[in-house]
Order: sequence, then structure tokens, then C-alpha cells
Amino acid sequence: MSTYKSPLHEMSETTPTDYWNDSCAIDELSYGVEHGAVGATTNPVIVVDVLKKAYQDWDGRIKAIIREHPTATEDDVAWRLIDEMATKAAKLLMPAFEATKGKKGRLSMQTSAKFYRNAQAMVDQALHFTTVIPNLNVKMPVTAAGVEGIEEATYRGISVNATVSFTVSQALAVGEAVERGLKRREAEGHDVSTMAPVSTLMVGRTDDWLKVVANKRDIIVDPGYLDWAGVAVMKHAYRLYQERGYRARLLAAAYRNHYHWSEFIGGDVITTIPYQWAKRFNGCDVTVVDRMDVPVDAKIVDTLRDKFEDFRKAYDEDGMTVAEFDEYGATKRTLRQFIGGYAELCQMMRDVMLPNPDK
Repeated sequence: MSTYKSPLHEMSETTPTDYWNDSCAIDELSYGVEHGAVGATTNPVIVVDVLKKAYQDWDGRIKAIIREHPTATEDDVAWRLIDEMATKAAKLLMPAFEATKGKKGRLSMQTSAKFYRNAQAMVDQALHFTTVIPNLNVKMPVTAAGVEGIEEATYRGISVNATVSFTVSQALAVGEAVERGLKRREAEGHDVSTMAPVSTLMVGRTDDWLKVVANKRDIIVDPGYLDWAGVAVMKHAYRLYQERGYRARLLAAAYRNHYHWSEFIGGDVITTIPYQWAKRFNGCDVTVVDRMDVPVDAKIVDTLRDKFEDFRKAYDEDGMTVAEFDEYGATKRTLRQFIGGYAELCQMMRDVMLPNPDK
């Protein structure tokens, strides 16, 4: 019998680094679990992609939801669909959730990106999500209001997954907010040992934003350097998390190249990998060796810091204040995409509820 393990499976079994599937699609998550995945994540863009790939699997259920709730708006139908998608996907992760007493085996559900300025709305939606699945992380954006919501949700006993985050200063703000929430909860005598807060860095979107800046401002730099920006941010944040003992775990998201996986192997972190990238990594010859503590070439970091104010904002510990998070370019781009994805999802529900009579 073959003892071969795929690279992702090998990483999951031989290092502290966890692998999550970056989708709630059942076939894709099933593949992930087979190869060592112990978590999964969703967002509006992912949900739309799932529907586009497997609409036939959900068409009947969408129509049933509409019939069952005759006063529901397209928003209501969209969120009920998201709840049902989450319920199906979460079941695949329950064995890991139960085996680790809640530390792994969680599905991340994202609060509406439209709430990015409203902490209370995020918390209220997070509380609703706790009624949908037990093995839950709730995604909130690391905006000024999001930081407030992250602390409050943590205090309420909800394991968060901070998202729309690209910078060391955002990661540190999350670490501090989670600690405040945990300590408030502990002070009231509540057990927090089964909670599993997560702090995401969308490393590929950090790279994306610097490439946009380079084009907009006619900045010339070795193009290969721009593929290391998010890696440098993640490694810097990880070192600070280790030094400060934050209980949230860092998560690397938004894959653009193999560095966004291979450079984090060995760290006590999570890698949330889209299905297509997972297949690529499992078919590649990149070795599974510890690289998390290997620093990014100082020449690359120094060049990026010298050429890009936006990299200094991303990399430096004090690169931005919480009040400045909402204005960071990558934050605006990602929020617009997430809100747009939600709008597209609502449009899909509208087309079922109110078909276009002109077609």
C-alpha cells in the first residue's frame, strides 16, 4: 500500500501549519478534507462562484426558500441560502471540530461587507450565525468599526476571523482586540479554552495593491519583489504575534503564487487555499520544509519600503492607526469587491423571484 502523502497533507501532519479550504463548495471541501484540511471559509464572492459552478444543485432549494417565505426580500433569500450552504459545509468539518474540542474544524461565515462601518450590525449578525452552525468562525473586516466589533464578538464568546486585512498594523489591532475581548470574558468567569480566534492577512491582495500603486505612480522596481510584499508582512506580523503571545492565530489568504503557501510552512498559522491552488500545490515539487522563520531578503524589504509609502503602511508596526484602516487602498478595493459580490448574489435571487419578462 502506498504511503504517499500529498504536500498539503504532509504539511498538515508534520508541521504546526494548518490547511483550510477557501470555499464552501461541497466537492471542493471534500477534496480539502481528504488532503488534510481542518477548516473552510466563505465570503460573498465565493458563494456566487459556488452558485455559478453548481447552480443546478441549488436551483430547487432557492425556489423552495422563496415559496416557504412569501414576504422575504431578495436579501432575505440570499442570507437563507448562505445559511444553508454553511450548514452543509460545516457538517464535513464536524469530526475535526469534535476531535480537537473546537480548536479546529470550523467554517468561517462572513458578516455583510455593507456593515463595515457599523460594529453593532456586525455583532448582531455574528450572533445570528451562532444559531446556524456550532463549528463557527465569524468574519469581520478590519475597519475601524470592525475592530470594535471583533472585541465585542469575542467577549460574547464568538470565535472571530478578522478579514479585509493586509497590514501588520491591522493584524496587531486584531490581536489586541481579541485579547481585550477574551480578558473581559475571563473576568466574568467564562471558559475561553475552546475558542479559536483567527486574524487573516490577505497576502496576495497586499501584492495586488502595490502593483496597482506601481502602475498608477510609474514606480519601477524589480517585478519579482512585488511578489514578496505580502510574505514580508505576514512574517513580520507572525514574529510580533509570537513575541506578544496573542491567542489569535494568523491566517494567510488570497493566493497568487506558491510563496503564499510555501513560505509559511512550519509556522503556527493557517493557510486558507482555494481549490485550484490546492490542486496545484499537491501536484508540485515544492518541498514541505519549515520556512516561516526564514526572513525575506532584506534588500527586497528595504527596496519596497523605500519605493512605496503603501508598503511602509503595510509593513511597519505603526504603519497606520485604526482610524486610517478604512482609507487604505487594498481595504477599499476589497470591500468594493465583496459588496459587489453580495449585490450579484442578490441579483441572482431577484432573477428567480422576479424573472425579466422581456426575455
